[in-house]
Amino acid sequence: MPRRKKNAGSSSEGTEDSDFSAEHTDSSESDSHTVRNTRLTRSSLRLSRNSQDIKQSADHDESPPRTPTGNAPSSESDIDMSSPNVSHDESLAKELSLKESGLAHRPKRRRFHESYNFNMKCPTPGCNSLGHLTGKHERHFSISGCPLYHNLSADECKVKASSRDKHVEERTLSQRQDENRHSARQQAQAERQLRYKEKVTEMRRKRNSVPQKDKYMEHRPSHGSSREPLLENITSDYDLELFRKAQEKLRLEGQVTEGGNMIKAIVFGRYELDTWYHSPYPEEYARLGRLYMCEFCLKYMKSQTILRRHMAKCVWKHPPGDEIYRKGAISVFEVDGKKNKIYCQNLCLLAKLFLDHKTLYYDVEPFLFYVMTEADNTGCHLVGYFSKEKNSFLNYNVSCILTMPQYMRQGYGKMLIDFSYLLSKVEEKVGSPERPLSDLGLISYRSYWKEVLLRYLHNFQGKEISIKEISQETAVNPVDIVSTLQSLQMLKYWKGKHLILKRQDLIDDWKTKEAKRGGSKTIDPTALKWSPPKGT
Repeated sequence: MPRRKKNAGSSSEGTEDSDFSAEHTDSSESDSHTVRNTRLTRSSLRLSRNSQDIKQSADHDESPPRTPTGNAPSSESDIDMSSPNVSHDESLAKELSLKESGLAHRPKRRRFHESYNFNMKCPTPGCNSLGHLTGKHERHFSISGCPLYHNLSADECKVKASSRDKHVEERTLSQRQDENRHSARQQAQAERQLRYKEKVTEMRRKRNSVPQKDKYMEHRPSHGSSREPLLENITSDYDLELFRKAQEKLRLEGQVTEGGNMIKAIVFGRYELDTWYHSPYPEEYARLGRLYMCEFCLKYMKSQTILRRHMAKCVWKHPPGDEIYRKGAISVFEVDGKKNKIYCQNLCLLAKLFLDHKTLYYDVEPFLFYVMTEADNTGCHLVGYFSKEKNSFLNYNVSCILTMPQYMRQGYGKMLIDFSYLLSKVEEKVGSPERPLSDLGLISYRSYWKEVLLRYLHNFQGKEISIKEISQETAVNPVDIVSTLQSLQMLKYWKGKHLILKRQDLIDDWKTKEAKRGGSKTIDPTALKWSPPKGT
């Protein structure tokens, strides 16, 4: 049998192994079986030694992995494959050695607890961040996932989660059984639904009719807004469990995300405002329970101390851009999103805290922002704003509109809407707000369109009127005019024609409210100093 080829620098173990295989060339089949077992044992021993040496030298030497004989892999094979006894054992040992050496060079895998950031803590006072409301996580970092905030313990959350999972499995199993019974499927479903309805009715009757008022009265003063109100005995256990399931479903669907928006309030000037919706602030700021903002440059900060230092050196007293309107203390500034990008981005992030349908945050360059302010001896304070596209193919005169919460229900929203239509009149265009409108925005626009139409009909002295004339006079889109007339029941169809009815009762009610309100919160067209931007 041919002897093993020797490479330069081969170890002594390799020589002994080749001599050992040569001495047993002429042995019997039984002896060859014993020799093969011995050879495999010695090869395994060399494999373990060489793998240890490779692991020790892996941290100091980045050379390629070595073979079981200690040599670097070469183009020539270390084993003559013509030998059937040697080839299988030695090739197996070589493959195992390569795998071991590959694992030695592989970077250490980080465990789950090593990737956790334990510096994050739940903002609920007295909470250690352990447990989760869904019962499926070991830690939480937000109020929405805090068991203590919801007056529960971590163990109770796990028990409730297991019971919910069991209920889901039972329901899935019953549905599968009903699907297998094709003939009586309709009847089986009806019977099961009736039984379930009776069960729910019985569970709702078990509600404790004697609420523990003393317990409720002690809970709120002692914990304040840091805990959820006690919900026991307010409704049945069945309805309360449905509410808990809805909370869990919101978290699992991503609408309430762990570590997401936790901004519950902002300090804005002399006001502290509770937020309504999520806004995509950077993560380091979004995890804070309260955000501090400069009311002039709209920069957001983490603490009162940083805000105080910023206000000491902030030179802004009004929004950037051109002041295009001023009457009394009310001013409107036109801010270009391309020239003042940071300010407009901060304004959009601030607006998203109070708007549900807003999707524009950072791409502000194609828009113009019209910011309304109220001036005093300290500066121009933000009242509200609206934005519009520089080039709108659908003639939208408003893309987004917001009145700050501290100025709501004071007439400023209608002033912003009226100002947007005033710009459309100067441009000699018919405008309409971009859809969809928020709930408060839709209410404000419908109220504004109603006042515009009633004012126009009150001043109209002719006998024939058309929707086109109303649109050209008021710059309101004909579709909005028709929808408003229909809601007021002033549009009728008679003898093949649409007629506009002049309802004097509505006009009289509007005149009465207008007299009580006064004319302080109105836009004066003569105070506007503005011309349409070029290219629009």
